Amino acid sequence: MIDFSLNDNDQSKLDAIKEEGLICRKYARYYDEHEQDEIPPSELPEAADFRPSPNLAARQSDDDCGPSVMAMFYTIYRCWGDYAVRLRQPKMGGLGNAALMAAGTNEQKGRWANNFLAMAITEPGCGSDPSRLSASAVLDEETDEWILNGEKIFVTGGVRADGVVLWATLDRSAGRAGIKSFLVMKGTPGFEVAKKERKLGIRGEDTATYVFTDCRIPRDQLLGGNEEVQQKGSGGFRGAMKTFNMTRPAVAAFGIGIAEAALDFTRDELEKAGVDLDYGAGLGRRSAAAEKFLRLEALHEASKLTVLRAAWLADQGQPNNMESSVCKAHAGTAVRQITQGCIDILGPLGVSRDNLLEKWMRDCRIIDIYEGTGQIQRLIIARDLFEYTREDLN
Repeated sequence: MIDFSLNDNDQSKLDAIKEEGLICRKYARYYDEHEQDEIPPSELPEAADFRPSPNLAARQSDDDCGPSVMAMFYTIYRCWGDYAVRLRQPKMGGLGNAALMAAGTNEQKGRWANNFLAMAITEPGCGSDPSRLSASAVLDEETDEWILNGEKIFVTGGVRADGVVLWATLDRSAGRAGIKSFLVMKGTPGFEVAKKERKLGIRGEDTATYVFTDCRIPRDQLLGGNEEVQQKGSGGFRGAMKTFNMTRPAVAAFGIGIAEAALDFTRDELEKAGVDLDYGAGLGRRSAAAEKFLRLEALHEASKLTVLRAAWLADQGQPNNMESSVCKAHAGTAVRQITQGCIDILGPLGVSRDNLLEKWMRDCRIIDIYEGTGQIQRLIIARDLFEYTREDLN
């Protein structure tokens, strides 16, 4: 039986993270309104007193929840404080760190694991289909270097990052099989941070455009070290995509944390207004505000469970590709409905900049977009459930 109950030790750690989250909220409006300023210090003034990130890999086998499930709980609780400010906490890695840990060699992990690594996939011409990317990598046999050329957009954390995991193709005629990932550090000649984006939400988290022009890196900076390109099958692309089997649940968990913050704020305001949230009352026996709020809570709980199940499968060593897409697709829609619904309930109080609810609504919009849009997730689910091919879904 799957059981996501927390033991006392784990719950106390999560409670401490929530206390830190309240500190993060003090800075949330500042980061939201100063997105175009120079990047502030990466750590908050109080960050030195924050609880260090736990070593989840060292958890005992008899713990109630496995390391992947606990990682989702930690993510939810951190984002309950504030999504963007949480990234100012010590030792928080980027999406490239997840790719490094999933596909890198032990030597590569030892060299780069302590850096903040972004991940560059999206291009101006390939949006939600990374298999069509055009950034290229050509091996110079004489110098034993890769020569990288191309442009990447919407790189999360791209300004602050120390380096990037770049997706590029060795052979466009091979399609997905020709795609490989490369580790490129800031300061490498030919690697330019061309632009910092202005955005609707998560404005405290920088998003950048990268341009690579005859950028040369050592041969051993190919992630995983496998240079083979097979003309059939998915080749390195499939290995690279496995990164998303845990990052997609993590992105969903980001949104779940934001939505939980919105629900908690709304619940407090309803109670102040004397609205009775009677969980035992039957249909038609609650106020319209209470009825809507309880439906939003149920939606949140359902979305949270899909995230925890995807993580639980990872802990069991079972495939979770479809479940990762399910939780990402569900959360992308759910958190938007929840934050918007909370604003609907609270009216003017919900859109006032005196509170963070309107910011949380803007921040959660990204959940349905990056790491594969909701539409793409539903295509993945359809292919898995009904054994559709790419051609069937074109």
